[in-house]
Amino acid sequence: MRLWVAVYLPHLALEAYFPRHLPDPCCAIVEGQHVMAMSDSARREGVRHGMGRGGVLMLAPHTVILERDIVREEDCLDAIAMALLQYTPEVTHFEESVLLMNVGASLTLFGGVRRLCSRISADMRALGFTGRISCAPTARGAWVLARGAGRPRTLKMLTLQRRLGPVPVSVLPPARRFSVWLDGIGCTTVGELRRLPRPGLQRRCGRELLEVLDAAYGLSTELHNWIEPPEVFRARIEIFDRVEKADELLAGGHRLILQMLGWLTARQLAVRRIVLEMIHERGRVARPPSTLEITLADPVWRDDHLVRLLKERLGRQVLEAPVIGLVLEATDVVPMAPPSESLFPDPGGSEEDQQQLLEVLMARLGAENVLRPDPKADYRPEFANAWASISTPVRPGQLEAALPPNVDQFIRPTWILAKPIPLLMRDDRPYYSSPLKIVSKPERIEAGWWSTAQSRDYFIAEADDKVFYWIYRERVATEDGTVEPRWFLHGMFG
Repeated sequence: MRLWVAVYLPHLALEAYFPRHLPDPCCAIVEGQHVMAMSDSARREGVRHGMGRGGVLMLAPHTVILERDIVREEDCLDAIAMALLQYTPEVTHFEESVLLMNVGASLTLFGGVRRLCSRISADMRALGFTGRISCAPTARGAWVLARGAGRPRTLKMLTLQRRLGPVPVSVLPPARRFSVWLDGIGCTTVGELRRLPRPGLQRRCGRELLEVLDAAYGLSTELHNWIEPPEVFRARIEIFDRVEKADELLAGGHRLILQMLGWLTARQLAVRRIVLEMIHERGRVARPPSTLEITLADPVWRDDHLVRLLKERLGRQVLEAPVIGLVLEATDVVPMAPPSESLFPDPGGSEEDQQQLLEVLMARLGAENVLRPDPKADYRPEFANAWASISTPVRPGQLEAALPPNVDQFIRPTWILAKPIPLLMRDDRPYYSSPLKIVSKPERIEAGWWSTAQSRDYFIAEADDKVFYWIYRERVATEDGTVEPRWFLHGMFG
């Protein structure tokens, strides 16, 4: 199935300076001496298309007037095209702020044309741009529908021909030079233009207009130059205002991550380490950029996990100076792993899901506050029950080699108290919120003669509320040689 998606950016000149996620500025973009784009605030002040600089300043003196920056617009189109590579490798720049995508082979992967267009719309909002999306079996047809603002989603050729008819003829670039003549003969739509005699139309308007019509209706073949992703990924955006809070950089970071995802998909790569540089002011107060590094245990190529990690890290970041730009670089990439061959999902989530949860906790709490078991070869529970940072790598066989022999034959609790709690005795029974009933045989531990000697008998005890505790009886010799037992609570069973 042939299907093209056109993404038209009607406010590119303005949003190249002020993306959608920024507050609405009172701004007008001029080309030459006349206004060609304005913000909603400026429109409410009375600024209109074609107005001169003097008229703008007279109506709204506080309006910021900026010259149209073609280079900045091209950079924005390149960034959007890079992000769209995650849906198809066939993305191209077209004329008049339109990007075209050949998605015929991608529909099944993304769940159909509706879901694909919804995802593209969501990405455009995250990138900070207004996108008008249309679909058609031909590239030029999708372009015309996007620029004409008609019913944009067209899947069949007959439907496309019917919907191209009412589109204003001024949408076609070659027809604009002849707008006066066409209006004089009563030709105002594409359908009426197509019904004119071809030989006479070619003599009057040239071959280019007929070629555009034939391409839109699928009567000729179109050739395109596809976007080629670079060998390495390094993207930069300039922030129009000075940002003093790190969490306000999330929108810009999300935009850069979307670009990286398109690059990763086009290159069939996954990333393990990214570096975000926060560029500070230049001049007399210039200072080196601040760096935020995110290292992943498993390579990823999806945005939701990366954005979640970036949000957590930015929430803990303290800016030493205002930020005026961001640079994102993928410093460690590996070939993309094939999808899992398992038919059924793993219970409790896949290993990748568990690893992503740990990475989010590390980003939120700090790697030093997320611990993993690191048992030591010691019979004494408080010495064997050691913990290490989750970022510390586990050597192969470390957990098995650290446990003393025959220790797995005893039932041990998951939660061991850092300091044992002395227990009261009532009616010759240990007491903890209720009398404790011994329900296991004793486990005797006599060790530590080289440092801290222990002589204990451990039991599993049950309280009246059916909670199980791990308690021990300490055998302490008194001066007269007798043994005085003392009871302590040392752990709890889940």
